[in-house]
Amino acid sequence: MNALVVSPRHRMLACGLAASRPLGRRIVRAVAGAVIALSACLLVAPRDARAQAAAPAAGAFTIADGGLSLEAPQAWKQVPPKSRIVDAEFQIPGAGPDDAGRMTVMGAGGTVEMNIDRWYGQFTQPDGSATKDHATTKALKIAGCQVTIVDVAGTYKDMPGGPFAGGQTIQRPGYRMLAAIVESKGGNYFLKFYGPAATVAAHADGFMKMLEGMVAKGN
Repeated sequence: MNALVVSPRHRMLACGLAASRPLGRRIVRAVAGAVIALSACLLVAPRDARAQAAAPAAGAFTIADGGLSLEAPQAWKQVPPKSRIVDAEFQIPGAGPDDAGRMTVMGAGGTVEMNIDRWYGQFTQPDGSATKDHATTKALKIAGCQVTIVDVAGTYKDMPGGPFAGGQTIQRPGYRMLAAIVESKGGNYFLKFYGPAATVAAHADGFMKMLEGMVAKGN
């Protein structure tokens, strides 16, 4: 049988073709990898954006069994409640460590007038006058609910642990309280923000913005 004779030119072409095949495969694999990575980015990015949009804000909380949603100011820190009757509690920064304010959120019974009178009774005035004469109230309609705002100041009889914590009372002169009673279908809810008068004054707008931004679930 005659031996196959390959010319030098054909040997060069064959070698070039053989050498090009691994390079071609590497190029195809690289392109395929880039396409897969790009597709993953396109699929994951919208999902991440949706997750971030769905995540609740740091200061978000609800009242009325989740039927009403509010968002506390960004600087307010949610902390474990000091009393078991409190649903949510926030610490409000002041000028110094001893000047922090406190906001408690809870549901309670009794009429609006009864609770306002109870709040008046938690304050005394340096001149012995009636606290009611120094307080202001106003009514708003927010998220379909009647909301009564109370602004009162004086020496505050503080019970940090609530009425069931041994009855310890601390007299705090120069205090102010902004409080709101939200009348919902499920009952009355109370948002009570108090602290040194300067701290409350510094955050009064934030408190009102929080209330005015209250929305009903599903809105």
